[in-house]
Amino acid sequence: MVRFARLIPLLVLLLVTLSVFAPTLAQSDNPLYAPVKLLEPEVLSVRPHDTTAYTQGLLLYDGYLYESTGRHGASTLRKVDPQTGEVLQMIRVPDEYFAEGLALVDDRLIQLTWQSQVAFIYDRETFEQIGTYTYEGEGWGLCTDGRYLYMSDGTPFLDVRDPQTFELIFSGLVTVQGSLVERLNELECVGDYIYANIWQTDYIVQINKYNGVVVAVIDASNLLTEEEKAQFDEQEVLNGIAYLPETDTFLITGKHWPKMYEVRFVEKQTGASQ
Repeated sequence: MVRFARLIPLLVLLLVTLSVFAPTLAQSDNPLYAPVKLLEPEVLSVRPHDTTAYTQGLLLYDGYLYESTGRHGASTLRKVDPQTGEVLQMIRVPDEYFAEGLALVDDRLIQLTWQSQVAFIYDRETFEQIGTYTYEGEGWGLCTDGRYLYMSDGTPFLDVRDPQTFELIFSGLVTVQGSLVERLNELECVGDYIYANIWQTDYIVQINKYNGVVVAVIDASNLLTEEEKAQFDEQEVLNGIAYLPETDTFLITGKHWPKMYEVRFVEKQTGASQ
């Protein structure tokens, strides 16, 4: 639910802090209403994905995927071969927790939980749990740009947190053409942008991390055939974004999907070809 109690003060705080928080912004008379690109994924390769993985968080590091999977009694932390989808290392999260987003800070993996208000900290090499963080509200998506952590909770807000203490630094709204963007879910930080799945849709939004403005909407509705879509229930949706810096491409997948797709986001083709 939208946190209306802090909506107005945060709007004021956002305007005041933009000049400090953002070293550069795109030149526009009003950046909140900047033009929005419509993109789609161009599939470059298709790779296997474990169908037991209810994907909540996905990231690539040193040639391996790290994946957080959810649901009570089925939540896990995994190390995965990005080419074959083979699970190379895995631990189970206690049944009472519903695991969510995942980020890597130094050699620590930080895994959110949905409604338990706790994040688990693991050693990346051993998957040994070495600590916890606590937070208020729900946990959905998590990513880092190397300086801050960015966290979603299903509302139009993104929280900016200290990567060492998990302390909340700032909470700002995400908008598209001046309207709030609801149900922000899994996150991936890439340069000046944050990519976010929109829960229970086929859309990913590209967000300017300095002002919260959506600069592009990625329509992934054609990624699956109608026959493939019919195999999934309403919860088994597009979710999971990992950036591959060597090729400037992305791996995207969904909850319980049998495939991961290596894609490049390109301008969406509309209308009939001539």
